[in-house]
Amino acid sequence: MKIVTYNVNGLRSRISQFGSLHKLLSSFDADIVCLQETKLRRQELTADLAMADGYESYFSCTRTVDKGRTGYAGVATFCRVKSAFSSHEVALPIAAEEGFTGLLENSLNGKGEAHEGLEDFAKDDLLKVDNEGRCVVTDHGHFVLFNLYGPRAECDDAQRIQFKLTFYKILQKRWESLLLQGRRIIVVGDLNIAPTALDRCDAGPDFEKNEFRRWFRSILVECGGPFNDVFRTKHPDRKEAFTCWPQNTGAEEFNYGSRIDHILCAGSCLHQEHDLQGHSFMNCHVMECDILTQYRRWKPGNTLRWKGGRSIKLEGSDHAPVLTRLLGIPDIAHHSTPTLSARYIPMIRGLQQTLVSVLMKRQVAEQSKSFEMSGSISDENIRIEMGNERAKRSFENCSTSGVSHVESCPSNLESEGSEHSQSAPSNGTKKKARKSQWSQLSLRSFFQKSSNLRDSADNSNNDISISQKDIPQSDYHSSDTPVVDVQSSSSQQDELNSSASTQDQCELNSCSLEKEKTNVALLEWRRIQQVMQNSIPLCKGHSEPCVARVVKKQGPNFGRRFYVCARAEGPASNSEANCGYFKWADSKSRLK
Repeated sequence: MKIVTYNVNGLRSRISQFGSLHKLLSSFDADIVCLQETKLRRQELTADLAMADGYESYFSCTRTVDKGRTGYAGVATFCRVKSAFSSHEVALPIAAEEGFTGLLENSLNGKGEAHEGLEDFAKDDLLKVDNEGRCVVTDHGHFVLFNLYGPRAECDDAQRIQFKLTFYKILQKRWESLLLQGRRIIVVGDLNIAPTALDRCDAGPDFEKNEFRRWFRSILVECGGPFNDVFRTKHPDRKEAFTCWPQNTGAEEFNYGSRIDHILCAGSCLHQEHDLQGHSFMNCHVMECDILTQYRRWKPGNTLRWKGGRSIKLEGSDHAPVLTRLLGIPDIAHHSTPTLSARYIPMIRGLQQTLVSVLMKRQVAEQSKSFEMSGSISDENIRIEMGNERAKRSFENCSTSGVSHVESCPSNLESEGSEHSQSAPSNGTKKKARKSQWSQLSLRSFFQKSSNLRDSADNSNNDISISQKDIPQSDYHSSDTPVVDVQSSSSQQDELNSSASTQDQCELNSCSLEKEKTNVALLEWRRIQQVMQNSIPLCKGHSEPCVARVVKKQGPNFGRRFYVCARAEGPASNSEANCGYFKWADSKSRLK
């Protein structure tokens, strides 16, 4: 059996990177995949984020409404199974719980009460640690699996430090209670604790005196505790075995990080002879444990940041997955997926409709349909009236121009009225006619306006010449009428040509003015960039241009700009790494 833990730093981003949730999970080829920092709220869970063929999933999402904590944290456990029902596979849990206090829905005790051993804690404290979506507990029969995302606390944030202490204090009580019941425990996830100096790139002399690191070491077998740090047990002396790197400093290039993603195990082995010396779950069932460095964002061969690689987008999380392989884990009794499974989430499964809601939807649909029909009838009446009005105006124009009504106007009347006469028989043609009449003009049509005017002028000339040929055959014998018509048409043509040329000139002037403005803005932006480039200082270690950054942490310097060495963060002994140069963007300056 293979178990993988991975801080994905946003599940959506990892799914986008791999193409689908199934491809992401399949890349590990693991029976259980535990993800942390999914950054999903319960109402955001959809099938493409929570369901994958061949996997059952169990989520814990942020419930708190505290500022900066919504849509934060979140963990998910994916179990690869052949069947979610009546299965004997160990990967499919027999029970699952969101959180670890027992107060949230779907708790393992089934009562919604605090678990045994947590009675001394205040209910508010228990709910607070579970409301941030930091744990999913799954019971696999032979062992209980904790998928954890431990809190992070800055050294100057007293409130979060206290929260982190409370979180691990309650968690430890829960573990002790399960071990007293004879249960085996596997803990995986990002605990946000590097236990020893060997697990941190820049560990100082007081590094291991931190209260959280002391607590971590106190629960390990080496210090009399019940847990094995699986990776360190298998690789006690491996150096630079890190799982997390700062994103904003490029520390991955020099593997300048920390090991905060862990797999712990506690309890006896599955053999019958429990009293045999040296027998334990760690010694008898854990085959291997390693860091999957192939999932790192920065890989050997990538262009270095200070040599043009800063613009290259690195895909992936700032963490690397950790894998463990278990041996000798037998099947268990037939069981089905627990109710915490994502397949039962209403947003994914769908909400059951009541008879009243169905009838209400039908009534609304019928009302909207009747409104559409009445609207279409009124639109049709308006359109017919407008068509008649246009026909009337066209007839009046023909009568005042002196041209024969019989030969010049009927065609116009016919073209005006044909739309209505043809649209009457069927509803389909009505919709088509209305769409063509009221459809939105495209941008290109505005630029074709002048050419349309010229075409209309030419067409008018053709119409005039045709009418002149037909005049001798008509019933009118006045010789003045054609002459007046030609002269008026010529004047109309001159006006059209003049209007078209004026419009063309205006368009040309407008285009040239816009182009000139664009060129001026571009030159000004280049000038500003050049000024900014000239004002950027050079770092002392490499005499290279620095990069500008802004203080984002709340405090007296919030929002201030500063300059630092552009190279990636690395050990001080490496001359190729960041030299540590620092300078404020204003007159005040200091060395880091």
